[in-house]
Amino acid sequence: MKNIFTYLIIIGFISTTFAQKELLQSGPMVGYSQMREVSLWVQTTEAAYVYFVYWDKNDPSIQFQTYLVETYPEDYYMTTLIADLVEPGITYEYQLYINDIPIELEYRTEFQTQKLWQWREDPPSFKFGIGSCAYINETIYDRPGEPYGGKHHIFKTIYEKAPDFFVWMGDNSYLREADWHSRTGILKRLTHDRSHPLLQPMLGSMHHYATWDDHDYGPNNSDRSFWAKHLTREAFQLWWANPSYGVPGAEEGIATYFEWADCAFFLMDDRTYRSPEHRHHTKREMLGEGQIEWLLDALSASYAPFKFVVIGSTVLNPDPLGENYSNYPDEKKYLLDMIEKEKINGVIFLTGDIHRGELTKIERENNYPLYEVTASPLTAGVSRYDQNAARVDGTLVHDRNFALLEVTGARKDRTLNIKMLDADGKERWNYSINENELRTNK
Repeated sequence: MKNIFTYLIIIGFISTTFAQKELLQSGPMVGYSQMREVSLWVQTTEAAYVYFVYWDKNDPSIQFQTYLVETYPEDYYMTTLIADLVEPGITYEYQLYINDIPIELEYRTEFQTQKLWQWREDPPSFKFGIGSCAYINETIYDRPGEPYGGKHHIFKTIYEKAPDFFVWMGDNSYLREADWHSRTGILKRLTHDRSHPLLQPMLGSMHHYATWDDHDYGPNNSDRSFWAKHLTREAFQLWWANPSYGVPGAEEGIATYFEWADCAFFLMDDRTYRSPEHRHHTKREMLGEGQIEWLLDALSASYAPFKFVVIGSTVLNPDPLGENYSNYPDEKKYLLDMIEKEKINGVIFLTGDIHRGELTKIERENNYPLYEVTASPLTAGVSRYDQNAARVDGTLVHDRNFALLEVTGARKDRTLNIKMLDADGKERWNYSINENELRTNK
């Protein structure tokens, strides 16, 4: 009788655990990292109480817990919690609890805090991934014909490469005609896309930062006139665990900033302030005056050897095709001229959008060259357009792709290595830049 009773208890526990796992819609996802806190995101299938337990990977004997929160239907059961009992420079393992039941996941669940290296040692090496244009098929809402999305195993490939963090550079989801004009449609699309099973290990094992482009902001080629941008901004805040949403002078947008080791990342918003394409008697702008002035202020104040400016649209390509910055010549000229006049070192652009991968290089007289790494698409359709007179030879990739960037070396002698990889993890090209190559001569 005792053995039967024990057996029933075990079966009951397993059944309860399985039932709680059914309450997990998507995630968990690891968000931003600071020295004293880390954000953790999760979405449930219905209202539930959630929290995270975490511990030093090298000392699991002491465990910490986030606050317990309830997920709500009005937020589509998405919530972000903060791990705030952490110390700098430690890798933590974590476990999600739903209704007090631990959720067992079949992949590594880790996050890390930023290292306190300043005044103590050389900055740490680190590796991060970049990508854009992630299209998740849903037949009923897709255009008829061959599915537009493909090679979704790229998410598994990124997980296996194990970067410290991943920067999503826009078109991270593709809103469809049924989605654009309602909060319900927008949040249903984001829920569907975030729930792709191949995406979950990547979400849960590395840190994630994001900006947007037209397809996760609104309709194709959308601009500041999009009436529902307040809805997509709200959805973006629910969906991403960024450090902030908006910057001084551009509070209506979703731009943000973060640092990793000694490098600086400026995630720009190329949609909220963009002027309509077919207006001919208005100032042509993509980022807007307030956001550009913040960027120039922040770049000039930064001592980072590499200052990564992340924009959904391509920047340096001199050919004004598509939506690249050359279609906004006055604003582009002002930004690049001011980077030169203010003698700002170390600027590198990271961009997406154009459904091909490449490295662009612009030579400047008596100054360092400007580089742009474009990684696109992750899973969306591949473009055959390839016009770019400033492309570095041998770097064009007409396939689904992402880039891995690694920063190594001693302080004042840091090197950036860039590798472009396809969905299978095959290296298509690599390129290295030393920080001393990106110093103004004036």
